Amino acid sequence: MAMPLRQTIKVAGYLFQQKTLRRRDKFPLLVELEPLFACNLKCEGCGKIQHPAGILKQRMPVAQAVGAVLEAGAPMVSIAGGEPLMHPQIHEIVRQLVEKKKYVFLCTNALLMRKKMDKFTPSPYFAWAVHIDGLKERHDASVAKDGTFDEAVEAIKEAKRRGFRVTTNSTFFNTDTPQTIIEVLNFLNDDLKVDEMMLSPAYAYEKAPDQEHFLGVQQTRELFKKAFAGGNRKKWRLNQSPLFLDFLEGKVDFPCTAWAIPSYSLFGWQRPCYLMSDGYVTTYKELLEETDWDSYGRGKDPRCANCMAHCGYEPTAVLATLGSLKESLRAARETLGGS
Repeated sequence: MAMPLRQTIKVAGYLFQQKTLRRRDKFPLLVELEPLFACNLKCEGCGKIQHPAGILKQRMPVAQAVGAVLEAGAPMVSIAGGEPLMHPQIHEIVRQLVEKKKYVFLCTNALLMRKKMDKFTPSPYFAWAVHIDGLKERHDASVAKDGTFDEAVEAIKEAKRRGFRVTTNSTFFNTDTPQTIIEVLNFLNDDLKVDEMMLSPAYAYEKAPDQEHFLGVQQTRELFKKAFAGGNRKKWRLNQSPLFLDFLEGKVDFPCTAWAIPSYSLFGWQRPCYLMSDGYVTTYKELLEETDWDSYGRGKDPRCANCMAHCGYEPTAVLATLGSLKESLRAARETLGGS
């Protein structure tokens, strides 16, 4: 299933305006906003907390965070980090973005979620995006802290009880099997009944402590092809385009369009994406115009060889959907079927 109908209509209208009316070749679909790098976990697959202590203590001012999103103009924003709930004004950042009718996904490991929940208000424009990387044993091992899975489950239940929209984000490694993917997505879909789920193969962060368990392209395709078999794709409430799921299975291939999901952090706009760091610029316009986008992607930059992450390839799939009547109708059927 794709995103909710209201959000689908707004995003489709935005894409039509950018591509057809304004004839822009490059534009943002979603902004990855990182208002801090600090975190209360030390996940083996994450390279964010490797920054010096002085950087980890910094918190982005509210006006700067909101201003960056408005500057880019994207209809959606994913607030990540680090752990965003460690930011003392994160609720104000969310409030102002929702007020501007931006669709906000607040990514969190959920350890602070129940404690901070009173500061947030349910809205069609706001969703919790809880990281769940497996069932209890596997998830707790991936984040290197026992009890994290149980706390995340309780936080999701409480958020659902209060009327919040709750999504999940699951990253899979070469230690996963089709069965472990099926088990966690079945649990999230059928037991917790989260609104939507997003998934992505892990990408090898240069600074990540664990460099041994990232997936290669062929491994990724085989893993998801088997996990999606038997009609699983249709029953799971996946917050991703049908073509991106085809891409994960190896049914189609796409170039990377990292410019469509730009990353803004304490350092500025990150080139070329939040997974790689080839420098920073002050404005999104500079990012677009001064980055050699043709030099990135599989077959072009060796660092991109095994990347199939959503930040580079989901927007390509979305644009391909918009450019095809057949795929647009397919995506619409899946959206309406799950609305």
